[in-house]
Amino acid sequence: MEKKFNVGIIGATGMVGQRFATLLENHPWFNVTVLAASARSAGKTYKEAAGNRWAMTVPMPKSLEELVIVDAANVEEVASKVDFVFCAVDMKKEDIRALEEAYAKAECPVVSNNSAHRFTPDVPMIIPEINDNHLAIIESQKKRLGTKRGFIAVKSNCSLQSYVPAIHPLLKYGVKKVLACTYQAISGAGKTFERWPEMVDNVIPYIGGEEEKSEQEPLKIWGTIENGEIVKAQSPSITSQCIRVPVSDGHTAAVFVELENNPGIEQIISDWESYSGKPQELALPSAPKQFLHYFREADRPQIKSERNLENGMAVSVGRLREDTQYTIKFVCMSHNTLRGAAGGAVLLAELLCAEGYIDHKG
Repeated sequence: MEKKFNVGIIGATGMVGQRFATLLENHPWFNVTVLAASARSAGKTYKEAAGNRWAMTVPMPKSLEELVIVDAANVEEVASKVDFVFCAVDMKKEDIRALEEAYAKAECPVVSNNSAHRFTPDVPMIIPEINDNHLAIIESQKKRLGTKRGFIAVKSNCSLQSYVPAIHPLLKYGVKKVLACTYQAISGAGKTFERWPEMVDNVIPYIGGEEEKSEQEPLKIWGTIENGEIVKAQSPSITSQCIRVPVSDGHTAAVFVELENNPGIEQIISDWESYSGKPQELALPSAPKQFLHYFREADRPQIKSERNLENGMAVSVGRLREDTQYTIKFVCMSHNTLRGAAGGAVLLAELLCAEGYIDHKG
């Protein structure tokens, strides 16, 4: 990349915004020029606004400490300084939809970590290794918005990143139904143990809205583009339970899959280990060299040993067995704020830039 893209982080003071800041600190393609947040943080330096709430295990990037926060509502001001923005705001869904569309209409592409636009029919919801072909819908979205370069692209829910990647290579065998039970880290709620002491030595069997996302979002990811919209796939049938567990980072999933055709355990493992997508083909900076890693040890994958695999961008799979009620069952794990959130959005942005959907302004 000869010239770096200037980027903004909308929602920079929150946990995902902080993760964006750390991932972009030395990024070879992207240069952070604007940090934006709510009006109460505007006018403060990043260190003043987020310093006492810094939740990352690495320090705040020195280059961003003295950058003055801009009010995210000042769309034109932010858009004038960047080629595109990452968005990770904590607002009501209708307010997020309005804000992201305002940036898009200001000719500023938005790469969103938020759920507000995931089911907007002409907004692509992308796992880069799986459905990069959905980027083609962006032209239809631009027509609706009346823009030349502004659009919105989103990543999927963080819990999906732990099991949908493992299911995807099996679709050719006829995936009929899926049961996925996810065990989700507290950082998925934007929390640390210091801020959420009641999670220590505790399990909460409910995460609001999570099961609906887990059951419906994969169908859009596996959908098709028809008449300027992404039409959800009709199958497989997915049911889920989502549970909050006392883990700092990393979502685990226990998955049961019914197949029309069972190719056998070794063939499935081979399919996983050999699978790659557009990010690997393009050698994007944040792409894991191997997307899916299979572990043959009976007690793997584990959060502590696998969550940071390939800089937290790989998906770990293990315990593949035949099942008495479904065809197969296995366990998956991914880092929820890296592959599942900010890292997945950075990888999506790299894909958008590499494929020419985002260009330099002027």
